[in-house]
Amino acid sequence: MNLIGTRPDRWWRDRDAAMLALVDQLERWAAATGDDVTVVFERKPSPPIYSSVIEVRHAPRPKANAADDEIMRLLDADSQPHAVRVVTSDRVLAQRAGSSGATVEGSLAFRARIESA
Repeated sequence: MNLIGTRPDRWWRDRDAAMLALVDQLERWAAATGDDVTVVFERKPSPPIYSSVIEVRHAPRPKANAADDEIMRLLDADSQPHAVRVVTSDRVLAQRAGSSGATVEGSLAFRARIESA
């Protein structure tokens, strides 16, 4: 939701539509760049979102920082965490991901990149 929250476009009125719009944008960006993309949401979207271009994941249980914990679980399980870029505006997640060897990019900067692609 950090990435979605970079634009005050009233996304909070329909979080599921905002998640779907983000996945659509990430699919187009991934197809154009060839980058592997995984998006992690704090809860399951309703209806579920499927993609053949990017990986759509969610935390096992919705709660505060659940997506952050899921991101760290995925990062800790990755054999090459230095090859992973974590996009977040959360300072604590940025520190945790950086300590694991991942590159960290701010949500606002990444949003600008995917919108210009």
